[in-house]
Amino acid sequence: MSGFAYVVRGGQVESPPLKQALGIRADLAWIHLTTNDERAKAWLGGEARLSPYIIEALTAAETRPRCDSVGPGAVINLRGLSSEALAASDPLASIRIYAHGGCVFSVTRKALNALHPVRELVAAGKILDPGDLIAALAQAITEELDPVVADLGDSLDDCEEQIATGHAFDLRRMVNRVRSQAIGFRRFLNPQRAALEKLATIPSDWLGDDDRLHLSAAADRAARMAEELESIRERAALTHETLTDLRAEQLDQRSLIIAIVAMVFLPLTFITGLLGMNVDGIPFAHEPWAFWGVFWFCLTIAVVITVYFVGRHWFER
Repeated sequence: MSGFAYVVRGGQVESPPLKQALGIRADLAWIHLTTNDERAKAWLGGEARLSPYIIEALTAAETRPRCDSVGPGAVINLRGLSSEALAASDPLASIRIYAHGGCVFSVTRKALNALHPVRELVAAGKILDPGDLIAALAQAITEELDPVVADLGDSLDDCEEQIATGHAFDLRRMVNRVRSQAIGFRRFLNPQRAALEKLATIPSDWLGDDDRLHLSAAADRAARMAEELESIRERAALTHETLTDLRAEQLDQRSLIIAIVAMVFLPLTFITGLLGMNVDGIPFAHEPWAFWGVFWFCLTIAVVITVYFVGRHWFER
């Protein structure tokens, strides 16, 4: 188990050990744990003296974005990008937060990219209370996700442009990747929007009016990204169907060409097979012109059949 702590008193920022930060009365005491083992539960229940419900909310293996009011405080789960490799079905790392009064407990199981800029803001003395901290985390998460969602839309635009210009070779992998990422992100952004909206309306002394405005702005941004991801998902599905239709059309065209070639050579095969039998009585078998006669006869039949199919525009279907 590892972590850090910040204490803000009168605009002054300190970074004491975790245990010492628990007993300090301050405008903001932020205690963060990075863990995925049982020691976190023991520490939160023993040293921090949190209730079992809050401990379970902070250390649960599977979470989704949510916000619950707990007495004078609130439990908030948010999801953001991580520098670690995550499963395609679970592409965002979680941060679980319990805030009350001047104290904030947070727990992550995977590295969360948004933590670094928020820590810098705290160290610079720009975050002074729990409301500022949670609003900064929400903003950092949404600001980092926004260009990623935009890049997914741009990738899909490139796929659609290549299809329109006839360069649709091997695009299905890219379309499937975009669709999979859009579904994974959207799975968490919709409940995250609802959690931020709920947090902005919770009656509490540690959330100021400016904090509520920032949370509402982050919620609006999450809602816009969720709508964009839904649009990307639908467009990716349509693009995939278009690629499937194009592939089927290519197979049909190639099958048609193969069938036409087979129909051209079918009568020729019959004639050469008939004349190639090793029996007596084959007409013109001993004539010097017989080979070239059969050759030109077969060539004439092949030309006639080919002209027929060209005239019927079979090669253009």
